[in-house]
Amino acid sequence: MSPKKPDADVPPSLLLVDKPGGMTSHDVVAIARRVMGVRKVGHAGTLDPMATGLLVLGVGAATRLLGYLSGSDKTYEATIRLGQRTVTDDREGEVTATTSAAEVTEDAVRTALAAQVGPLQQVPSSVSAVKVDGKRSYDRVRAGEEFELAARSVTVHAIDVHRIARPTPDVVDVDVTVSCSTGTYVRAIARDAGTALGVGGHLTALRRTSSGPFGTEQARPVEDAAAALAGPGSGPGVVALADAARAVFPARELTAADAVALGFGQRVPATGAAGLHAAIAPDGRLVALVEDAGPMAKVVVGFPQA
Repeated sequence: MSPKKPDADVPPSLLLVDKPGGMTSHDVVAIARRVMGVRKVGHAGTLDPMATGLLVLGVGAATRLLGYLSGSDKTYEATIRLGQRTVTDDREGEVTATTSAAEVTEDAVRTALAAQVGPLQQVPSSVSAVKVDGKRSYDRVRAGEEFELAARSVTVHAIDVHRIARPTPDVVDVDVTVSCSTGTYVRAIARDAGTALGVGGHLTALRRTSSGPFGTEQARPVEDAAAALAGPGSGPGVVALADAARAVFPARELTAADAVALGFGQRVPATGAAGLHAAIAPDGRLVALVEDAGPMAKVVVGFPQA
């Protein structure tokens, strides 16, 4: 175990983690904290224990970027099984109904999945992290409560079908890539496509391959990424704070005077460019996220110099 150290001793950064199956997102955060010996670590977007793939962690001041990253589009690789319903809409839940998919054609499968593309009003799985009256939905299910979650607006940009197979005569497995907005439940896509086909459906595999500008090709096991940040301060799976901000936002290169002013929370002349910008000091340091407000630009999120 790493000795406890002030959070300031570890440079603020993102960790791009390739999460294994069977581990919660909180488990991954706990390992990163232990390896680095720091407390301030968070994640941008939960992955279910069954799911693998990209989990973005923020360390130190980089946690201030996580809210913006969690709103980014995501890409997943998934396997949908048609012919069975489960209580969780994935393989970890008890099978609640079985209906033979022997008569379901490949064309019907493709049509049902195509209907899940575009702007949707999607009802999340009841066993999800969605809060109902301040309590997690999955906790209500475990307590035996009956309730119905409200539909939410999501957008599925594309569902690419790669393989349709029949491991047994009564079920159909479909390998897909799903590109979607934040808040989309791929489990719900499987459930709803199966419902449309009259046979039910659930996920048997799920892997997040990208979140915003970051992908699994950059990710590493949490122990490796955390050790790299805690040791040399850089390495595979580590994205420095300024580089992370540049990847997510357009950059505004500051003069030395503007960097000082923004550091004190003061306003600087606007550029006329819409939206948030990463304000970068001449030494390459991220000073703030800024946004034009009339003739001046204001600090939306500041990153004080350590």
